[in-house]
Amino acid sequence: MKQLTLNAFFFLAFAFTMFSQQNDVLFSVNDKPIYTKEFERVYNKNLDLVQDESQKNVEGYLDLFINYKLKLEEAYSLGLDEKPAYKRELEGYERQLIDKYINDNEVTDQLVMESYERLKKEINADHILVKIDQNASPEQERLALEEIKKLGARVLQEGYEAVQKDVHNGATIFAENLGYFTAFKMVYEFENAAYETKVGEISEPFRTQFGYHIVKVNDVRDNRGEITVAHIMVPGQDKALIDQIYKRLEQNEEFESLAKQYSIDKSSANRGGVLPPFTGGQLSSSEFEEASFALNTIGAYTKPFKTEFGWHISKLIAKNKLDTFENEKFGLESKVRKDSRSRILNDKRIEKLMKIYNVSYNNSKLKTFEKALNDDYFKGLWSAPENIKTNETLVLIKNKALTFNDFANFLTNSQRKIQSKKPFNLLVSQLYKDFIDRNLSLYQEENLANENEEFAAIFNEYKEGLLLFDLMGSEIWNAATNDSLALKNYFETHKNNYKFKTRIVATISSSAKKDIAKKVAKDLKNEIAQDQLANKYNTSEINVTINSGTYELEDPALPSDLKLKKGVSKVYFHNNAYLVIDVKEILPAGQKTFEEAKGSVISDFQDEKEVNWVKSLREKYKVTINESELNQLKNKYN
Repeated sequence: MKQLTLNAFFFLAFAFTMFSQQNDVLFSVNDKPIYTKEFERVYNKNLDLVQDESQKNVEGYLDLFINYKLKLEEAYSLGLDEKPAYKRELEGYERQLIDKYINDNEVTDQLVMESYERLKKEINADHILVKIDQNASPEQERLALEEIKKLGARVLQEGYEAVQKDVHNGATIFAENLGYFTAFKMVYEFENAAYETKVGEISEPFRTQFGYHIVKVNDVRDNRGEITVAHIMVPGQDKALIDQIYKRLEQNEEFESLAKQYSIDKSSANRGGVLPPFTGGQLSSSEFEEASFALNTIGAYTKPFKTEFGWHISKLIAKNKLDTFENEKFGLESKVRKDSRSRILNDKRIEKLMKIYNVSYNNSKLKTFEKALNDDYFKGLWSAPENIKTNETLVLIKNKALTFNDFANFLTNSQRKIQSKKPFNLLVSQLYKDFIDRNLSLYQEENLANENEEFAAIFNEYKEGLLLFDLMGSEIWNAATNDSLALKNYFETHKNNYKFKTRIVATISSSAKKDIAKKVAKDLKNEIAQDQLANKYNTSEINVTINSGTYELEDPALPSDLKLKKGVSKVYFHNNAYLVIDVKEILPAGQKTFEEAKGSVISDFQDEKEVNWVKSLREKYKVTINESELNQLKNKYN
């Protein structure tokens, strides 16, 4: 099993990098150089995991490392890296790893902490929105901004309610109370304005995807958390019915049964009235929320109350407060990346990449593309004219040139994504930014292995580990497991290796308390049954653990000084517990059958098969060791 353990360790632990070209060659496999730096990194990283002391010195470890490289050479020779399943799994892992390394953790951490702090509070706010399309012209933008500024001035003079009644039309201008909300409930720009405005004050105008807003903060309160309730709802005119249902609840009838019988909320009635969990401000009925959040005891229910939907009785099923930051962090990171905040993450990353890769571009050339567009573009029928499909450089990302033709192709492929008309200059400007952002991201991904040694090491570790797993499966593990005749022949040849030592069939009773163990010993001598012992001593707490089985005398579960005789033993202190061993039978040493030894036989057979296979690989592939480099390593580490 020792060799098999090392193989499994190699799959998971070997990490190699793409930065080896500057190192001295330690050895080569079929003239392919393996560098000293690569070996040292793996040696230093994994030395403590090696169990065989003879393999901890440089020469012993190098022998394992050469075997590893020989197996890799064989895997590539067999074309295992070209298998579609291997490629799919590797591509999926690479995508996940790239996403992890290209994200700006500093910005993400700031946004996660900000969202956690905001989640501690709920805000009640009014707002006014002057609705305007995202693709509005500069003139439309100017007019909308002027309008929201005028409305803000009116609110300061006349009060929000007066202005709200006068201007709200539900089409171009919206003036509404939003109830209570917390982080992630509004688009990020709106959330920022709300949390940065003091109670009783009005924000400066701000833009979201919906148009221009102002927000007036009415109240800030502690977040009441998330609750789950069940409810019974009847029509608003049926006050007598809801009172009757309440009386029946007071007489201990089941809430679930009454909800199924009487609730007109069919989406929840068949579940006993249970609603999905919700937080403050999430429901359209503030009356329902207030009544439900007022419940503090699980199972408690409200008196009948009325909302615009009808009469209700609400019952508390669960109530959860905001957890600690450490416990919330993982979920918040996921929300931040999916939320409108993700634009900030992307903008910061692009801003950083622009500097790192020294991006240069020629905006004056965009007029050429503006003139080339026509109304066919909005129908998805546009084709780039030949005069813009040139190799002239438009953008330079470090040493990579993006040409007029590249942008022309990008425009062609983007036309079906455009949902509404906009001026060609705005359209080209936006798509040009998208073009640069997309190619910057691609350039970063393509060069990540060259720029980030840690990424390269982790990816290469997975790539080669996955490859060797397939190879070992086909060459060793599956072959050994499936060849039953070979296994039986191996067993017959090595029978002496598969024998039982002296064993006992016994029940081990274990307790942390010596007095309990003594009582158990007495009961066992009086032939009290095992299940009766458990019932007797494990009432309010677990005082005794009882295990039965067949044990070799060297089993770590048994005390080393256990006397080999049938019957109930004395109380032993072993493994920080008090033990009583009831020996039912003593089994003498003897030969194992094939079935009894099968697990060990498979393992040993695999080990032997692998040893012979590695010998054949050493004959198949030429290994040349640089003795000078090896001696330097020996002097350094041995």
